[in-house]
Amino acid sequence: MNYDHTLDKRQIRLAFERAAANYDQAAVLQREICDRMLSRLDYIKFVPATILDAGSGTGYGHRKLTVRYPVSQVFAVDIALKMHLQARPSVTWWQQWLPMPGKRTSYVCGDIEQLPLGDGCIDLAWSNLALQWCNDLEHTFAEIHRVLRGEGLFMFSTFGPDTLKELRHAFASIDEYQHVSRFTDMHDIGDLLVHNGFSTPVMDMEHITLTYDEVVDVMRDLKAIGAHNMTQGRRSGLTGKNAWQKAIHQYESLRKEGKLPATYEVVYGHAWKPKQRESVLTPETRRKLGLR
Repeated sequence: MNYDHTLDKRQIRLAFERAAANYDQAAVLQREICDRMLSRLDYIKFVPATILDAGSGTGYGHRKLTVRYPVSQVFAVDIALKMHLQARPSVTWWQQWLPMPGKRTSYVCGDIEQLPLGDGCIDLAWSNLALQWCNDLEHTFAEIHRVLRGEGLFMFSTFGPDTLKELRHAFASIDEYQHVSRFTDMHDIGDLLVHNGFSTPVMDMEHITLTYDEVVDVMRDLKAIGAHNMTQGRRSGLTGKNAWQKAIHQYESLRKEGKLPATYEVVYGHAWKPKQRESVLTPETRRKLGLR
């Protein structure tokens, strides 16, 4: 295992715990990508009885899903408890008896690389921008496959290799440490889906570029959503003043029309878990096997 690229799950949990209270104010891109994912469901004739929101955060996605599928049971799984506390609706004692969106939602603290759910209990597995926080994507897909029922749907978004390429370029000139997380290529993701038993995967990608006035604004936004670098190969101490100024200078060279770009390569995908085939034995075969 290359530990330079291994994500520190403890640091991930702590970062999202710290970011929870103000997450919704900064997560503009996350909501936009979620809405684009939701629009794709318009073309899929599928009504799930049970939904998994893997990496549910403060609940924007599963609140939208409960409106779309008002009778579905939702399991919201996130690694950070404070994200769940932000997501859960605040109700009085008498409101809990009234029908309301989100009432059919169960909040579960857990890692999506080791889902705390039984086999074959989910119809729709949904994950918006959470897979990039997994160390073993193949194992994660195996877990999603395990909890899905036959003919269940897996729909997700994640970030591709071009994400934050400007930030990676800026820091590449100052040292050899890993300053930006590594992201998996779209084609590799598709191959992993097939390898883990999913059928007819559909993959596509787009680039979304946000613009900022200053480099520090980019860093502030990343910190506000808990998305700063948490690989084990990251620099353990603070970046020196001279090195930081050099990185800023490198980033400034990318300024266009007075703005600094921050590119995100957004990968979308969905795939189905095939229905399990039942073995059908002819009467002759059953006789030979000594079966009734």
